[in-house]
Amino acid sequence: MRQWIDSGKTQSLSFRLDQLFALKKVILKYEEAINQALYEDLKKSPEEAWASEIGLLLHELNAAIRNLKSWMRPKRKSTNWLNWPSQSQIRPEPKGIVLIISPWNYPLQLLLKPLVGAIAAGNVVVLKASEHAPATAKVIGQMIQETFEPDYIRFMDGDGAVVIPALMRQINFDHVFFTGSTQVGRKIYQLAAEQLIPVTLELGGKSPCVVERDANLTVSARRIAAIKFSNCGQMCVAPDYLLIHESVKEKFMEILKETIRQFYTDRPDEVTHYGKIIHVGHFDRLMNLIDQTVCHVIGKHDRSRLHFAPTLVENISLNHPVMQEEIFGPILPVFSFSTQEEALEIIRLNRDPLAFYVFTEDARNGYDWIDKVPSGGACINQTAMHLTNPHLQFGGRGQSGIGAYQAEETFKIFSHFKSVMRTPTWFDPMLKYPPFQGKLKLLKKII
Repeated sequence: MRQWIDSGKTQSLSFRLDQLFALKKVILKYEEAINQALYEDLKKSPEEAWASEIGLLLHELNAAIRNLKSWMRPKRKSTNWLNWPSQSQIRPEPKGIVLIISPWNYPLQLLLKPLVGAIAAGNVVVLKASEHAPATAKVIGQMIQETFEPDYIRFMDGDGAVVIPALMRQINFDHVFFTGSTQVGRKIYQLAAEQLIPVTLELGGKSPCVVERDANLTVSARRIAAIKFSNCGQMCVAPDYLLIHESVKEKFMEILKETIRQFYTDRPDEVTHYGKIIHVGHFDRLMNLIDQTVCHVIGKHDRSRLHFAPTLVENISLNHPVMQEEIFGPILPVFSFSTQEEALEIIRLNRDPLAFYVFTEDARNGYDWIDKVPSGGACINQTAMHLTNPHLQFGGRGQSGIGAYQAEETFKIFSHFKSVMRTPTWFDPMLKYPPFQGKLKLLKKII
């Protein structure tokens, strides 16, 4: 693979565009197979597969194809007097061989969206798909092997705990891009540190959602429920717990329960647009989180079908296990607050969430909340939709991640920006050369 980078094959605009068009073509060709695989792995409907996977991926591809020429263009920079009449610029170049590791919850777009940026930046890529979404991994493997030479884009699956360390010790990667849990992210970071490999870590965390006293309760309930229970709650930016102002909590809870029923009926297991849990181990983990709690379940849990019904949990301690780790499922703990500081104290128990959400009709109050809660990203009167805007970068901070990507930001992640200065020879004053005695005052003025 190193020979591909050294040969310069990936440098030209035409080559990169050809590969992006080829990727787009094979995605459209395999759309039906992708839909079937996503249903098999996660019970995603074609509509959800398009909205959260295929459509987002094609949008990313179209943005890269449309803007790649300007992204690649060297950027002129000013030159100081010391170096006059030189010209200065920043030139993007490929980092080299990059490793992209994806999770199972959005197994198509979380693997191939970073690939778009890596191709656009002119890199050679190794893709590691999650073994927990085997049907989707199989289809992606077929797509990649059909479209690209293996020394250019190489697809890997298998047990990540075995494959990833072996890959990172076998290949001298120039960047590692990982999306997944904080626990695994730490291990990836440690492996990369051994070789001084730069990393992008897209992790998770407990994303809080505040409902203020002046919030539009009906709209708030819709926008919270739509994201929280999408993909059966297996989404890194889903609201992890609710903080509702005590004056509206009772009313909001009634509206929220009714909204969930409107979306998924009283039998979510029978509707085609409500997903399933990825595997039995994750199902059992979620059941343990609500063990010995008083909860409101809309429908019934069914382990044999990996169906976990929408579940609201109230009246629990902040020390309860459900508040000690990212839930990553359709369980929504609910708390009330009377003052902003009271709510902030709860949020600070799990600092640096990947996302923060607040619902309020007062814009200044909304931005006040945003300013007081450090997070990877945030929304006012919305949940998760910031990641669908290609003009906004997406990423975490602290425990929720390192680095941000999306559209041009992904191109930047996989590029090294080289500072270059070109100096003509027609002006070459002896002031710049030894001996320097007697030149101090002039040097001070120039420098």
